Amino acid sequence: MAHDHLKEMVYEQTGRAGRQIIVTLVGGILVLNSFLAQWLFSGQNFYSDVLACLGALVLGVPLVHHALRDLWHGHAHMDELVALAFMAAFAQGAYASGGEGRIEGGYQAAGAIAFFMILSTLIENRTALGARASIEALIRITPSRAQRVDRNGQEAEADAKDLRLGDKVRVRPGDQIPGDGKVVSGTSTVNQAHITGEALPVDKSPGDEVFGGTINLTGVMEVEITKAGADTTLGKVQELILQAERSRAPMMRLIDRYAQWYTPVILMLAGSVLFFTKDMNAVVAMLVIACPCAIVLATPTAMVAALSAAARLGILVKNVADLETARNLTAIVFDKTGTLTTGTLSVTRLAPADGVDGADLLAAAVAAEQSSKHPVAKAVVAVAQRARITPAQVTDFEEVAGRGVRALLDGHEILVGRASWIAERGVHLSVTDDPSAEGLSVLHVTRDGKLLGWIGLEDRTRPEAAQAIDALRALGLREIVMVTGDRWSVARRVAAEMHCTDVKAEVLPGQKLELVNELKQRGHVVCVIGDGVNDAPALAAGDISIAMGAAGSDVAIHAASIALMNNNLNRIPFMIRLSRKVNRVVRQNLLFGLSYILIFEALAAAGLVQPVLAALLHVGSSIFVIFNSARLVRAGEELEQPAATPAAPPQPREALA
Repeated sequence: MAHDHLKEMVYEQTGRAGRQIIVTLVGGILVLNSFLAQWLFSGQNFYSDVLACLGALVLGVPLVHHALRDLWHGHAHMDELVALAFMAAFAQGAYASGGEGRIEGGYQAAGAIAFFMILSTLIENRTALGARASIEALIRITPSRAQRVDRNGQEAEADAKDLRLGDKVRVRPGDQIPGDGKVVSGTSTVNQAHITGEALPVDKSPGDEVFGGTINLTGVMEVEITKAGADTTLGKVQELILQAERSRAPMMRLIDRYAQWYTPVILMLAGSVLFFTKDMNAVVAMLVIACPCAIVLATPTAMVAALSAAARLGILVKNVADLETARNLTAIVFDKTGTLTTGTLSVTRLAPADGVDGADLLAAAVAAEQSSKHPVAKAVVAVAQRARITPAQVTDFEEVAGRGVRALLDGHEILVGRASWIAERGVHLSVTDDPSAEGLSVLHVTRDGKLLGWIGLEDRTRPEAAQAIDALRALGLREIVMVTGDRWSVARRVAAEMHCTDVKAEVLPGQKLELVNELKQRGHVVCVIGDGVNDAPALAAGDISIAMGAAGSDVAIHAASIALMNNNLNRIPFMIRLSRKVNRVVRQNLLFGLSYILIFEALAAAGLVQPVLAALLHVGSSIFVIFNSARLVRAGEELEQPAATPAAPPQPREALA
């Protein structure tokens, strides 16, 4: 399971770090005491040398063992330079007796070098763990226990991992929801920030979907389990995070490419300095400084910090290469329904025929639609409830898929549906010539063959969508295209509200794919944003693909290269800004690392830097890179502020009596 793998990985890293701390403390105390013994027993180096030798062995042997093991397996890393520096200093302490070229306090220098190098490693590991704070939080929120309810309504405690599909669990305030499921009874408010990145808790009622690992805040609910264990959304999120951490950015692979000749060049330079100067101090200092931890850490620390910041906001990046590519985007293709719009229809226009009251029109429509589960029917029922119209009971209900519904109300035939279907039954529809129908989805309502009027519905655009698109344009994206299979009139209205540069309507999935390929042929780096299901061909063709609202959708999570767990479009410009910040931070780190090595290698070769000072400088360079990268962890904090509560859906323009 992804959860067990992640847990085992973190525990292993924590245990290894704990052992390293103990060894470092023991070795460091021994080396420190050697300096104290040298001061107390002036002129007698025996006690000082014994303590320094023991401390150097405690600290240095693991370094040498690690380097030899890597060489044995054919992996040449930068650690060999540190091991050589330690062995050179230790050898001088063991065999030299004060002649020219002897390192002052050779054992002490060897111990100090090993101590500071291990200290640098501990700081690196601790900072990496800190950068993964939001990722490790997934372990802590993974539910372990559940209150399973049997057929008699009795509950018993059970392991969350033992839950099966169809099981019912009772969730009280403060409890974690043990798996993905559907609310059967009860209402409550749920904090699902760890899954979706939403700052505000979400109200849940019967029929709503809930996610495992989220926290129930207020009421008592009974939930029917639909997914448990590794199959839950939380389990998928954990696996995606592990996948991202295992991936490598192109810039990281570039460093690996040049590492194979770096060590031989440094050894050649150190050998040349030893040949001409006979100064072992300079050689050891050069070897310590040459260990390019600052360069090696430059990219991975920045990437881990960025992945952590993105995951905190519900942006799951499967491969760090996609995060690196995002900064170069020049075109974005948006699907309309469910991406730029809410995907939920609402009634915005009532147009009764001459002599017909708006309330009568709506009453007839809701009477026929109340038995349908279609999104159009739900919108009509919702507006009738707000107008306090109670649906009358009908008989002989019939639903014609994709056309409309038919029912008998007190012996009168009611038809509600598309214009073409109504026209087929000989009803005149001239009233729909009203220009206010432009851009709306229209339902026609008839009674006994007489047109009562029409109802206009629209899929409302997301409140933050236009602002997000303006932010994308400000970031330099030249092509922002909206594609939809909807009618042109609707598409033009939405595109105008969204400030898109282009719009394509009445397109099929294959035509969306052709559009993406056309943009790529024109030299654009293309991002495709959709729901991860209907737009799968276009998503696969994009340089980057983003699945909107992926929480709870296996298809959406796996279809795109980036899964956006919520529907907040402001996450997309943030992701591009984050990608550019990562690039800047990596370049800063690399520039600093290269400058540090070039400057201090020259100073060490000139004899101006001693080995212990070189070890201190090494620690300082690593700390600079780590903390420079750690700034990215806080990126996007402004987006975590709770957004304003969205306004209620608009009332129809026709006043209801």
